[in-house]
Amino acid sequence: MTKPTYSDPLVLEQPIPRGEKNTITEITLRKPAAGELRGLKLADLINGDVNATIRLVPRISQPTLTEQEVAALDVADLLGCADAIAGFLQKTGSTPESPAA
Repeated sequence: MTKPTYSDPLVLEQPIPRGEKNTITEITLRKPAAGELRGLKLADLINGDVNATIRLVPRISQPTLTEQEVAALDVADLLGCADAIAGFLQKTGSTPESPAA
């Protein structure tokens, strides 16, 4: 089994309140496994589809967010999540920062 890949921490523009005293100020996303993509279209995730992103983030976020919390994210925060997800779906070696083989 391979070691999970994580995004850089995403510092939230609008922190998420949890209970009376807790606030989530940043989240980290884990590269999804194939089973976590069930019911989603890869093309939708690559294109940053809002509904697909809202469905996937609760499956791969640390701390774990609910769909309702993801749906209430600031647009900039949701875009950061979508960007991280699209990066996970690129084939290794296909990013502009990757050295040529």
